[in-house]
Amino acid sequence: MSETDFILAVEDLSVSFDGFKAIDALTLYVDKNELRVVIGPNGAGKTTLLDLICGKIRASSGSIKFRNQELTRIAEHRRVRMGMGRKFQTPSIYENLSVFQNLEVSYPSGRSVLGALSYRRTQEVGARVHAVAHEIGLEEQLKQDACLLSHGQKQWLEIGMLLIQDPALLMLDEPIAGMSARERELTAELLQRICKNRSVIVIEHDMEFVARIAHKVTVMHQGKVLAEGSMSKVQADPRVVDVYLGH
Repeated sequence: MSETDFILAVEDLSVSFDGFKAIDALTLYVDKNELRVVIGPNGAGKTTLLDLICGKIRASSGSIKFRNQELTRIAEHRRVRMGMGRKFQTPSIYENLSVFQNLEVSYPSGRSVLGALSYRRTQEVGARVHAVAHEIGLEEQLKQDACLLSHGQKQWLEIGMLLIQDPALLMLDEPIAGMSARERELTAELLQRICKNRSVIVIEHDMEFVARIAHKVTVMHQGKVLAEGSMSKVQADPRVVDVYLGH
């Protein structure tokens, strides 16, 4: 398989902070419509890797190709327009707006200054909002203020705010942190649905959740890929047990 077959091709990627290599010659390939989970101990470089992919920080060396286009010199906002979406650990929603309005303001045509000035609610926008709300399980809460949602529902709303932009690659940092058991189940089902039309990278520590959702697992340690493969394969790797699962 060549790199043109991957949605994301990261090769020999490195970044240093004050002489410390947070990411060290890392190579990672993500398939189209793949749900990849990245695991590893704290300080392994997992969040830094997402920061590099989305453009929040710039690599010291190496290559990041998205849809076979080199990203390393492309600004963060342009990567979003190219089809990347990133969700951080803490939900970032408009608490004083309704669920409908949160999804509506995330619709691509309303995101630029000119787009916001000329924006009008159309049938197309309304239909898209309802479709995404249905997908994230919040259709009955569309008129509700976002501040009244449960923690899990706020996480789903933020995912919906990314989905309404129809990204080809979605990156989620610990999406089930603080969720109830039932919310975790529903989130697993949500991620399994949305990866049918896009690639998803998830950083997660809950191994039961990882085993349920992952197509492939990447284990990071000290800024490098330590192991990669199915959940059963990485769980059986003595190096992974030693540095992560055994603790």
